[in-house]
Parts: sequence; structure tokens; C-alpha cells
Amino acid sequence: MSYTGNVTVGGPADAHELAKLIISKVAVGPMENNAYLLRCRDTGEQLLIDAADEPGTLLRLIGGDGIASVVTTHRHADHWQALDEIVRATGARTYAGRHDAPGIPVPTDHPVEDGGEIAVGTCRLTARHLVGHTPGSVALIYDDPEGHPHVFTGDCLFPGGVGNTRGDARAFNRLLHDVETKLFARLPDETWVYPGHGADTTLGAERPHLGEWRQRGW
Repeated sequence: MSYTGNVTVGGPADAHELAKLIISKVAVGPMENNAYLLRCRDTGEQLLIDAADEPGTLLRLIGGDGIASVVTTHRHADHWQALDEIVRATGARTYAGRHDAPGIPVPTDHPVEDGGEIAVGTCRLTARHLVGHTPGSVALIYDDPEGHPHVFTGDCLFPGGVGNTRGDARAFNRLLHDVETKLFARLPDETWVYPGHGADTTLGAERPHLGEWRQRGW
């Protein structure tokens, strides 16, 4: 497998080619945000996760086929800087977690609940509501019928820990709880993790460290 998930701002996208879905990852903007373009092999329909910045870069990645949908993983501004321009250029439907949608300046067409499904052609993403980094962050799970699951975690899970809760112990404990019960407890070690910034990981690589994260409190 040639995919590594190691991308840099200004550099090329990296494509993870699955049996039914192609996942293209690109880094954009001063905070080195990751954006992900998902393309259904059966229908050609495309979905973008986090129109974070650099609309020109994202539109080139999208190409002439356009996108049907764009999902914003959470309300922090570095994850939607290009959203308005992308929606105006493509006419895409917008999705975001119900509790974060009011904090995103572009209207959310479809507020997402925990367990809600979002289609990408014949493929399906399942949303999981993760509280702590923001009130309404969502992770998106693609359960590959011919392989292992893939999960897009926004800023809720990274290599080495959960997302920033700004020293709020209650928010940290809630986020760790949600990540443990909704991701680690339900998905196998082979699950590939695509975060909102930086390198990819797997649940198996991170699972042994859950106790360390709890003890250190971040």
C-alpha cells in the first residue's frame, strides 16, 4: 500500500484507495488542517470533510465532477474557512453536528445526530457525537465491507491523545469517555484514524496508551 497519510501544505494530496471508496487527503492553511475528499467508486459521487482553508486547493482536488456534500467536523474556525466559497462553487449540501451547527457561519442543511448516516454514493458514513473539544464534534466512520473500518476524527483524536480541552478537566473526562466508548470499544485495532491535523494512526497503535492519557489529564 503506497498511502502514508503524510501530507504538507502546498504539497500533493495522498490517496487511500479502498475497494468501494477513494480517500484523498490534503493539508491546507496556516494551521496545517487536513481535508479529506471521499469518492464512491460505484457512482463517482464525492463528499468533502472539512473545507478548512485554501478554497482553490480544495476545488482543484474536487475537480470537474464537483461534490454532493461537505461535512464540517466541528465549529472551530480553522475547519470552515473555505466552506462558504466551496458551497457557492459546488452547490454542495452541508452537514455538521447538531450542537455545533449554530457556531458555523455557513448554514447547515442537515444537522447530524449521534448514529446518523451520511451517504457518499453507495457508501455510508456513520456519525458519532463526541463531546469535549466542542459540544457538537462528530467523528465519521466508514465500515469498509471488504476491509477494516476507517474513522475521521476531526480534532477529537490524534496520534498520542485526544483533542485539546483547554485545561477543563470535566471536558477532558467527557471527551476521553466518548472516544473510549464510541470508538475504541466498538471498533477493532485495525481501524484507520484520519485526524483533523497531522499524521494518521490506528486505534491499535493508540489503545495501549488510554490509561496514560487519563492519568496525565490531557
